[in-house]
Amino acid sequence: MTAASRIPAAKRVAIVTGGTRGIGAEISRALAAKGYAVVAFFVRDEAAAERFRSETGCIARRIDVSSPDQCDGGTAEVLRDLGRCDVLVNNAGTTSAARVEDMAADRWRGVIEAHLGGCFNMTRSVLPAMRSAGYGRLVHIGSVVARTGAFGIANYAAAKAGIEGFSRAVALEGARLGITSNVVAPGYIDAGMIATIPPKILARIRQRVPVGRLGEARDVARAVLFLADENAGFITGATLPVNGGLQMG
Repeated sequence: MTAASRIPAAKRVAIVTGGTRGIGAEISRALAAKGYAVVAFFVRDEAAAERFRSETGCIARRIDVSSPDQCDGGTAEVLRDLGRCDVLVNNAGTTSAARVEDMAADRWRGVIEAHLGGCFNMTRSVLPAMRSAGYGRLVHIGSVVARTGAFGIANYAAAKAGIEGFSRAVALEGARLGITSNVVAPGYIDAGMIATIPPKILARIRQRVPVGRLGEARDVARAVLFLADENAGFITGATLPVNGGLQMG
């Protein structure tokens, strides 16, 4: 019996991109704990994906979200195996730091394609099924740096700012179709990409956060659960900050 065949047909189905490590894994676990059938997409770390499968019982599939064809194929597999896609969490991404004057074009494109391109590719793939069902929850993971900027990661900041604009446009297109589109914008979260920040800089960032600590992956997951819920149907086109007060308004 496959993992897919053990999932009841009536269960809500969620796809989480970048869903087997860090913040994405915490989101996947939180959705599964709420009763969703979760399919986590990953691109590189097969060992982490295997641990994730063993620990959670969720499905994990290798999909590069920067590839439209792979997104279409991965979504088609979910619809074939599980019959629906109710929630999409666009979390996948990467970083490649450099000052703009030192940033090669391929480093710019790689980050933009992974974050903003992946968000577009996956959203486009799931929208027809959501439209047919008259229901859908799109939750895109943004970042506080979309509003504040950050030294040396113009590509990442631009991609995250683009995700906010993209989400609002999709929210307008889906508003009368039962499909919501929202952004969760974390601040500095003690997981994943933050490991690339030097400790001295991280200590200064922590001092600037009004609540006095870095965020945790579960803080982000709770926000995603809220926006993914059936009862969040009147919230769309919004950006929910999860940053401990680092950036307000």
